[in-house]
Amino acid sequence: MSIAGLDAWLQTPQGKYVMAWEQATLDKMVADVFGYHALQLGLPQFDLLAQNRIPLRQLAHDTGKVDVVCDLRQLPFAAHSIDLVVMTHVLEFHDDPHGILREVERVLIPEGEVIIAGFNPISIWGLRRRLPNCPQHFPWNGRYLSLARLKDWLQLLGFEAGSSHFGCYAPPFRNERWLKRWHFLEASGQRWWSFAGGVYVLRAVKRVHSMRLIMPNWKQQATPRKALSAVTKKEAARHD
Repeated sequence: MSIAGLDAWLQTPQGKYVMAWEQATLDKMVADVFGYHALQLGLPQFDLLAQNRIPLRQLAHDTGKVDVVCDLRQLPFAAHSIDLVVMTHVLEFHDDPHGILREVERVLIPEGEVIIAGFNPISIWGLRRRLPNCPQHFPWNGRYLSLARLKDWLQLLGFEAGSSHFGCYAPPFRNERWLKRWHFLEASGQRWWSFAGGVYVLRAVKRVHSMRLIMPNWKQQATPRKALSAVTKKEAARHD
């Protein structure tokens, strides 16, 4: 799933603007997640687990200088072995996002967490893709997932959606000076139209409902014996 044009875009003012916000947001979100094994999927250009305290942190991707080279739909990890999975801009640029989510659910332990970052279609960035002169390279060639749809997918897999954050409210200018000029939208966007940020980060927890074993009631009350009663002469004569 190597994304064409990603490396070049990350060097542009747009890419630096988006990744600066995502890195700062993820640093805060992963800092309080504990466990034994954390996994980052995709975007090997950044260490998204830098602020996490889990001792074993690995990066998996389909190519490049990473810890694990693999298909993200077939992670080489045992089921229920990962405490935290972080992935940014993976689902909207892959042909099989459902397959990746199913694999993430498989490897996460019960109560394990997944943190997902993606482009928001309900934003100025999402609107840019619908304009006639929109470029066909990254990041405009992805299939953006709304936060509501992503929550639905996660719910079907047994996840419980947690906190979410939106950012990058400035229009997707290519010029750094214009991005800075519109930076004032960050504060007003968070206050007035927080759902319309260019990118979002969602946190979800894998829930596993435990079975309840119903045991038979061994302490059932014994059937009371019939008490002896006196028989009258009339009743005895009838039986005779």
